[in-house]
Amino acid sequence: MTKQSETRDLVLDLVETMAVGDAIPSERQLSADLGVSRLTLRAALEDLAREGYLVRRRGSGTFVSEPKIAQELTMTSFTDDMRRRGMRPSSRTLELRVSPAGARLGRLLHVSPSEPVMIARRLRLADGESMAIETLHVREAHVPGLTQKDLEERSFYELLSDRYGIVIVGGEQTIEPTVTDEEESAALGVPLHSPAFRFERVTHSELGEIVEFVESIYRGDRYKLVTALSRPRERRRGRRDAAGDGSKPRSRDRVTAATK
Repeated sequence: MTKQSETRDLVLDLVETMAVGDAIPSERQLSADLGVSRLTLRAALEDLAREGYLVRRRGSGTFVSEPKIAQELTMTSFTDDMRRRGMRPSSRTLELRVSPAGARLGRLLHVSPSEPVMIARRLRLADGESMAIETLHVREAHVPGLTQKDLEERSFYELLSDRYGIVIVGGEQTIEPTVTDEEESAALGVPLHSPAFRFERVTHSELGEIVEFVESIYRGDRYKLVTALSRPRERRRGRRDAAGDGSKPRSRDRVTAATK
């Protein structure tokens, strides 16, 4: 273990005894207490800040941050997920417009490139803190009369079901690590090139019709992904029948995440 890794673990032990929002001791004091150089300590603190354990505020110090939200990869709405956690969900509409689908959206939504598509870009918040930026693409014909106020007051899935009679039942999603660009950093209130998760999802209704395509950027310092693992039954049987064949267990992910 390197000195930096050892120092990181020692600081993390300290952080776990403190409350959210508490200021940790100064770099000078921690350096003396742990017997490490300021350079090594600073690198360890930067690691913990990137991982979401600490938040560094220029001119104020370093503080214990809110714990990350453990996001299970299941089909639910952002609104329902935050409420289940006892948090107050809200949205701020950054953009709402109608545009022709074009080639890419046409392929994703299974519509003509000339089909009018509603594009809604929203900042998603929990207890007033920014969590994600979400860009929704849905056929205008599916959501006539949709307004900015609608998107800020209700879950989009609730609107689809209650007002438009469209029930989302499943979809396909990809997740990739990324970093925030200037526009995303400004909207989320995080430093440039902060770690983040990029979600892209296509969902379908109970009738099998493609309903929406969503692109989302989730803060990496506030989220961690949780997946249930299991081994297929046929593989377990094969393992018992052919012991020592070198086969390895496989995983099954529960896919899709909170966004709406």
